[in-house]
Amino acid sequence: MTLSAFLAIYFVHLAAAISPGPAVLMAAHTSLREGMARGVWLSVGIGLGACLWACAALFGLAVLFRIAPALLTALKFAGAAYLLYLAVKMWRHAPEPFDAEVTETASARSNLGLVWLGIATQLANPKPAVFFGTIFLTFVPPQAPLWAYAAILGIIFVNDAGWNVLVSRIFSLDRTRRGYLRLKTAIERGFGGLLALLGLKLALT
Repeated sequence: MTLSAFLAIYFVHLAAAISPGPAVLMAAHTSLREGMARGVWLSVGIGLGACLWACAALFGLAVLFRIAPALLTALKFAGAAYLLYLAVKMWRHAPEPFDAEVTETASARSNLGLVWLGIATQLANPKPAVFFGTIFLTFVPPQAPLWAYAAILGIIFVNDAGWNVLVSRIFSLDRTRRGYLRLKTAIERGFGGLLALLGLKLALT
């Protein structure tokens, strides 16, 4: 593979990683409530989830979705249901006192639990498998060496995890968190509403 092909994959995927979606929303939400370090663990999971979809595309899942679109539809509805579940949790817990809510959440969910949450949030949307399949068909030659695939997975992880670490940093700043504390209920319900809309969009498109 050529350097230009790697750069094309990097920038095309970076644009997709930056676009607002459930993963970015969860990174912002987690870092606002629990701080940057917890947001970083979530971001690692988001990056790993993206790599899992990329591996699925490498093994032909994108082709399978084209042959059996009912499978993609079923996965989309399952993912939408998961996102709606998260949205309802955010909405219901919005009025709770901040300190008590964060203490309860932190004690119930370890750093590894945050990684799994990031993976699950990414896997809730099966469309990346189709996206990665298109990228591989466009930029990766059929006889590409194994190291090239490893490098591509590295690019995908760095893009997804790195962008969400940056999101976590922005939303963990003192000024941002002070604004959040003043408007906690409205912001939490805003996050929940956006996540619900993303779930409905996933199910209907």
